[in-house]
Amino acid sequence: MYILKKIALFAVTLSQLVPVGCAPTPSEDIKTSELQRRGARYPSVDQRLFNFGKTQYFAGMLLSSLEDVPAPGLPNPSTSTDVYFQVLNSTGQYFNYNTRNGIARLDYAIAAAEQYGIKLILPLLNNFDDLGGINTYTNVYGGTHQGFYTNIAAQNAYKKYIKFIVQRYKSSSAIFSWELCNEPRCSGCDPSVITKWATDISAYIKSLDKNHMVSLGDEGWLTSTSSYVPNFENSYAYSGYEGVDFEKILAIPTIDYGTFHLYPNYWGYNYSWGNTWIEQHNAIGKKAGKPVLLEEYAVPDGEDRLSIMGAWQDTVINKTSVAGDMMWQLGVKFPSGAQPLDNFAVFYGSSEYQVLGNQHAKAMTAKKGTVSALVATG
Repeated sequence: MYILKKIALFAVTLSQLVPVGCAPTPSEDIKTSELQRRGARYPSVDQRLFNFGKTQYFAGMLLSSLEDVPAPGLPNPSTSTDVYFQVLNSTGQYFNYNTRNGIARLDYAIAAAEQYGIKLILPLLNNFDDLGGINTYTNVYGGTHQGFYTNIAAQNAYKKYIKFIVQRYKSSSAIFSWELCNEPRCSGCDPSVITKWATDISAYIKSLDKNHMVSLGDEGWLTSTSSYVPNFENSYAYSGYEGVDFEKILAIPTIDYGTFHLYPNYWGYNYSWGNTWIEQHNAIGKKAGKPVLLEEYAVPDGEDRLSIMGAWQDTVINKTSVAGDMMWQLGVKFPSGAQPLDNFAVFYGSSEYQVLGNQHAKAMTAKKGTVSALVATG
């Protein structure tokens, strides 16, 4: 099973409108009875794992942007940089139906995913400015990055965008889940701010689409009050500084599964600590009775990635019931040459890809055993 997390290019701030054309009409919802008759059309939670037609573990890779998705008749993805889905400015909020650089590109990507059996995690927002971030809203509606989560005007616009995307694709079998935000942070805020926001937004998405799963998309930050971090109370990942409490998020009824990321060298930890981070989140998932997904993990090019990430993958497979893991990120080569978004890219067909991507995915899908027997304790 191939799972790709696609960070949607969701918004730009412009001073003029975009030409608007006609968009394809989304297919109608499938009724619950029909869904049951046809089987597992949509991925779903099955205790601590996911069901894709059968319940299994999985491994996937991440695709950073729509610009990695070639489409007949559309601009060369290695040179096109003007893809966007909405415009926010002082005159209002406008969706881009342009067939060259608007929602047609996402239509194509989702249609291709359906054709090839690929499942997509679609983030509806990005914490950072890359590829459409929170500041896109605050630049128009005012306030600070931290204030976005309680800014009424910004939240109304965000919900309109959510409705636009979710209603368009809610009948697609290619959607694995909707993700509220890629790596949401509210630095210095009480974690209750993002917990309340995630509760509201996830419930809103569920009101639009009851068939697909919803996740927050967070990095898995913990707080010093967690019973799973006795030796790390005062360090960054356990301080609650980024305003996220993974345990509280996982307890939200309309959040179907937990996500956590792993970048030890950027967070002030050694690489071996990554194994502890994985086991801690697995234990929290066991307590909550929900799947947890190691949604991003990476080591920069130039390091011994086979050894470092291989050890993390071994922990996932042999010491936990983490439902799946997804390596950041899949690198692709265009006719004009390699176009990595950053220095984490693992290129398709390389020796690293064969081991960390292909072989690991096969090992995960072949993983057997009961959930309880595979859960690490402590």
